Amino acid sequence: MLKAPGPLIINPLIYAELSIRFGSEHALDSALHPLSIRRDPLPYEAGFLAGIAFVEYRRRGGSRTSTLPGFFINAHAAMTGLRLLSRDASRYNAYFPELALISPRGG
Repeated sequence: MLKAPGPLIINPLIYAELSIRFGSEHALDSALHPLSIRRDPLPYEAGFLAGIAFVEYRRRGGSRTSTLPGFFINAHAAMTGLRLLSRDASRYNAYFPELALISPRGG
């Protein structure tokens, strides 16, 4: 098992994405507790960066099925210098080239 060189961090959007797998907030919090996950707020600056990247994505013909929250999560990581764990590295590399990604598929 690899040891990450820093804390595991989630923001409210990631928490919301995780919540769909749990029957209650208590169940989700109980699952997250042993992982010592830090909960960070979303900075407004990341919202602006996400919006700009999302507009460019749509301008380049990006799918309407891709939602803005994914761009917000990536912008948050990019602007705070965090590495991001993602299964969809190739999509975000084009819009956040400075973002350090951890991806099982590479990218």
